[in-house]
Amino acid sequence: MGRIAPNGTPVVVQTGASVIVVNSAGEILMQQRQDDGTWSYPGGRVEIDETVEDAARREVLEESGLLVGNMELLGVFSGKELNHVYPNGNEVCGVDIVYVSRDYTGSLHCTDGEAIGLGFYPVDRLPQPISPMNAKQIEAYIHSVK
Repeated sequence: MGRIAPNGTPVVVQTGASVIVVNSAGEILMQQRQDDGTWSYPGGRVEIDETVEDAARREVLEESGLLVGNMELLGVFSGKELNHVYPNGNEVCGVDIVYVSRDYTGSLHCTDGEAIGLGFYPVDRLPQPISPMNAKQIEAYIHSVK
């Protein structure tokens, strides 16, 4: 049985696609979100009729100006930390499909108004605060490269 949000709408499962972009120095691309000031990697929801891979590449391009080539699947993440309540009261339970890519071209710049900061950072000196919705995935990436 489904769950109802406090505003009376059904809670829905929302699929996201994200990419941890890694530069030649092993640093990862992070963006500071305009809405809450937290730091995250590029990503967003999969649109209707869009493949997950296309959504991941689109989100990186929209949020950073970079074109991503080859990607490797890091994992599929879900759980309460990926749930989100929008300002209108709609609630979603997120599923984040996360890729890693070291293959990209283009110049880095904020393009979609969602980010107020953007750059590559060493994994041991990531900017804070990290978005709670991304913490588990970043830890999984760091563990995978140790």
